[in-house]
Amino acid sequence: MGRSESVRGRRRDRGMVTAEAAVVLPVLVMFTMALVWALLAAAAQIRCVDAARTGARAVARQEARDAAISAARQAAPSGARIEVSREGDLVRVTVRARAAGPGLLALDLSAQAVAAAEETGGAP
Repeated sequence: MGRSESVRGRRRDRGMVTAEAAVVLPVLVMFTMALVWALLAAAAQIRCVDAARTGARAVARQEARDAAISAARQAAPSGARIEVSREGDLVRVTVRARAAGPGLLALDLSAQAVAAAEETGGAP
């Protein structure tokens, strides 16, 4: 093997490394974007759970319905819908939100919390 053959071999190797990098780099970028999207969706779900709990506690403490919804809305992701219902001694708050994402990756998130209503002014 002469000197010129080894130089050509090294050039060919450099070209293969460039081609491999051209294939791998977009895959790494897409993987990173998928991880970021998953983290954002998980954070939005956690905020839905927190908002439902906050709203349920507020309604259970006999706070005004508007004040309880306002407290839940502050903890919820932007654009969330909050529903409050009462079934006997139980208060149920449901929070629904949409996690951002392109096309089919947009998720509908929801969380629900139930609390026992505290009665005020009851018998001693």
